[in-house]
Order: sequence, then C-alpha cells, then structure tokens
Amino acid sequence: MNLELKCRKIRKLILETIGTLGVGHIGGSLSMVELLVVLYEKHMRVDPNNPNMEGRDRLIVSKGHSGPAVYAILSDKGYFSKDWLYTLNKPGTKLPSHCDMNRTPGIDMTTGSLGQGFSCAVGIAKASKIKGDGATIYTVIGDGETQEGQIWEAAMFASQHKLDNLIAFTDYNKLQLDGRIEDICDIAPLDDKWRAFGFNVIVVKDGHNCDEIDAAISLAKFSDKPSMIILNTIKGKGVSFAEKAGIENHSMSVTKEMMQEGLRELEGKM
Repeated sequence: MNLELKCRKIRKLILETIGTLGVGHIGGSLSMVELLVVLYEKHMRVDPNNPNMEGRDRLIVSKGHSGPAVYAILSDKGYFSKDWLYTLNKPGTKLPSHCDMNRTPGIDMTTGSLGQGFSCAVGIAKASKIKGDGATIYTVIGDGETQEGQIWEAAMFASQHKLDNLIAFTDYNKLQLDGRIEDICDIAPLDDKWRAFGFNVIVVKDGHNCDEIDAAISLAKFSDKPSMIILNTIKGKGVSFAEKAGIENHSMSVTKEMMQEGLRELEGKM
C-alpha cells in the first residue's frame, strides 16, 4: 500500500468534513494524519466488523479535539459510512466535535478534557496486563496538553507498573490554542522529561514521515518500559491555508471556497 497516497486521502476527508460544517479543529487533525495511517494500516489489531472485539488493540486520542482526523481514518477502514463525516457536530450526529465512545464505533474512550484521556489509556493498559489479553494500548497527547499535571501523574503510574504494552505519542507541533508552547509554558526538553519519568523515549525528527513512524513503533514494541514517541510535526500540515494560519488553525472557519482550494491542492499532489 502507498501510505503517502492514503495520507492525502485522509487529509481530503478531514478537509471535506470540516469544510462541510464550516468550522472545526483542522490544525491538530492534519498534524497527526501520518500517525493514524501507520497505526491503522500497519500495526493495530482491530476488526471494523467487530469494534468491541475482546483483546483488540486500543487507540485513545487524548487530544480529543482532533476527532475529525480519527473519524476520517475510521470511515476509511469501514467502521461506518463516509456519509457520517458530513454530519460532524450537527444535531443528532454520531460524530461530535470531541471523540465520544458512546456515539461512534471504533472510539475506545471519550476524550477532550485534556489530560484525562492519557490517564484512561494508562488504566486500560493496566487492565489489559491483569487480563493478559495481549493488547497494545496506543495513545496520543498534544504538546499543550503536556502542560497538564494529570499527564505526569499518569506517567508515574505507568512507569511504576511497568506498562510495556503502552505506546504513547506526543503530537509536538509547538503550537497550542493561545500561542507557541515555548511562550506559554515550555515543555522542553521533552525527551529528557519523559526519560526522567521512566519511559522509553524515541524521537521522530519528521513526524510526517510514515517510514520513520513505522520504525519507531516497531522499536517501541520491544521495550520493557512504557514508550513515548515524540513526533515533530507541523500544525495544519498538508493544506497551505491551514499551515499559514499558524496558531489560528487550532479551530478555524473553513469556507466552501477554502475547502475547494485545499482539495485542489491535495489532488494536484496525487
């Protein structure tokens, strides 16, 4: 499978989803596309026809405002019809702005209150260890979210309990809602912090390189510690108007004209 083409397809779905609604969390959705594609195409043991399969791998996207990206990959994998994408955050939708396990097939934990999703992932990893079901628990946190104390409380627990079935990712795009991470509450040096908390740390220089992400995940599976894979990414990656918007792309208006411009851009690359 050509993963680069798949990433472009997922970006188009995200753009159509948010463009149909007219507003949404486009920046952080676009920055994690390669990660989602690599996970679902190469690593995760799941069954779209049986979303609640016992012993399945889990993905908890703690930065739950990136729901549009998760919905795009889930629809592509066949968890639900792509028609659902165009109901994002509308009355009666099964796809709310933030991920909700009670509404959407394939969502393993309701998230959006920053910090809590990561704690849930740690708890699920501990439960999997107790059950011995062999599941790998993947979780994604934002760099702004990393400022939450709850992240570090959960990290201490994961290390203490040797949860080597937990593979976490930081979407390190250096921006949060109100500005640059370094200007608000700097988290650097991020790799040293996670090592100090007992994690196996892998830094991916290009968080949009599918081969680098794939190699990092494969390496993490051999660790006897919980792993943190730090992905250096670009917020809004792949769509020019979103990238240029900078901190404004956390949640931004996307007109039909902007959507069509972005789609032409993505199609031109294919």
